[in-house]
Amino acid sequence: MYQLKGSFFNNNFVQFDNTVDKRTDRTISRECPSDTSKILWNLQVNYSHIDELIDSAHKGFQTWRNTSIEERIEALKRYQEALKGKQEQIATAIALEVGKPLWEARTEAAALIAKVNVTIESSLPRIQTKDMQNIAPNTNAHIYYKPVGPSFIIGPFNFPCHLANGQITANLISGNSIIFKPSEKTCYSAQLMFECLAEAKFPMGVVNLIQGDGEVARRIIKDKRVKGIFFTGSKEVGQKILESTHTDLSKLVSLELGGKNTSIITESADIDYTLEEILTGSYLTTGQRCTSTGLVAIHSSIKDEFISRFHDMAKKIIVDHATEHKVDPFMGPLIDQASLDQYLLFMGMAKREGLEEVMRGKQLERATNGYYVSPSIHFADKLIPNSHFLANEIFGPNCTFVSYDDFDEAINIANSTEYGLAASVFTKDAAKFQHAVNNIDAGLVNLNRATVGANSKLPFGGVKNSGNYRPAAVSTVDHCVYQLATLEIEETSAKGNIKGLKED
Repeated sequence: MYQLKGSFFNNNFVQFDNTVDKRTDRTISRECPSDTSKILWNLQVNYSHIDELIDSAHKGFQTWRNTSIEERIEALKRYQEALKGKQEQIATAIALEVGKPLWEARTEAAALIAKVNVTIESSLPRIQTKDMQNIAPNTNAHIYYKPVGPSFIIGPFNFPCHLANGQITANLISGNSIIFKPSEKTCYSAQLMFECLAEAKFPMGVVNLIQGDGEVARRIIKDKRVKGIFFTGSKEVGQKILESTHTDLSKLVSLELGGKNTSIITESADIDYTLEEILTGSYLTTGQRCTSTGLVAIHSSIKDEFISRFHDMAKKIIVDHATEHKVDPFMGPLIDQASLDQYLLFMGMAKREGLEEVMRGKQLERATNGYYVSPSIHFADKLIPNSHFLANEIFGPNCTFVSYDDFDEAINIANSTEYGLAASVFTKDAAKFQHAVNNIDAGLVNLNRATVGANSKLPFGGVKNSGNYRPAAVSTVDHCVYQLATLEIEETSAKGNIKGLKED
């Protein structure tokens, strides 16, 4: 069983002490989704030290905002070196807590290390001081990018380290102190990452960690000392955060939410290539990515061949334990029982709404008891108005094909949901892709590439209910600062030309 060290503030891990005068507000036990007989760790949740932790971040900000860029970079590089030493430990913890196959968890652990370079080389230039000479007679000017203040980062379970790491490094390079609360489903992998921040020896109070539940997050969000809030997760929780903060104009809120992402396959697409991309887009991470492909608008002239071949490929997907297996699986289990129940609920919903069931999603038995499910495939010959199944994010391994004849029908399918995160178009027709770029309401639109995955040197975020116009990745740093402008006259002398003054 893993041991949790508690929260980290004032540059120390603080383990909750369950003595007579302190009570446990809640205990969370985390089972391994690949083998539910194994308890990974127990977390005692206590709210008594929240104020002290925020005070640590508040004091840390006063120091860090006055620390030079050079010193901030050196601290991040020390963090990067510490990550290299814990890379395999972090990957294993992610695999066991999330259920990701180990090969996939290793890509996330490697991304943590690479992100430090991206932050320094690509994000930092976006907030470097701008110098403007002679903007007016005898006047120079500057634009400074100033840190907003102590920032609260709430991480997701599906990428427990990578997504939060991008927000952590962006805030730190900007001069903000940080408080990080990982998902209560992935406390240990997040702790390992945070141990690397502790090893980097940032000044007192600059980096802070709190383990806990939604009530912990709610209390921190409401605190006046917290100025930045960065959340990755569901639309519903994002809306609650906005409701909690909309009257406090001093808070900057950045939301990275869900998606019901559409791939469009035109009649000119390379079928063999597109099959692999759609399979990856739909089922990677067991469909638990905000960019997972949920809908595929497919031209009617190729739908029968494509869906038949796609079905054959989906039946070959290996689903197994994240770390204990004979052959590397493509899919591990879902994260927990609630996710499994929701996935099966959607399967019944599709049938009730009249969609054709090409491949049924069902619970699977493996050598160990876990939240294993088969991938599923559905088909509709046209968009079904008011369909709950077609409109909602399943967050499980489902791919639903919808037939179209006219390309604008495909655009309508892509725009039919409340989300607007990612889309892709598979075509050899450049004009159709440009038409999609102009007309699809999304933050990412790819050509001949699946909806999953992104490049950290590009903005990553969505519109509609997929976010609030605060894209992540390279753009995260833009939301960690505010702009301060100066007008500067260096040589002064009285001009004696003020109108409206009495003469002596």
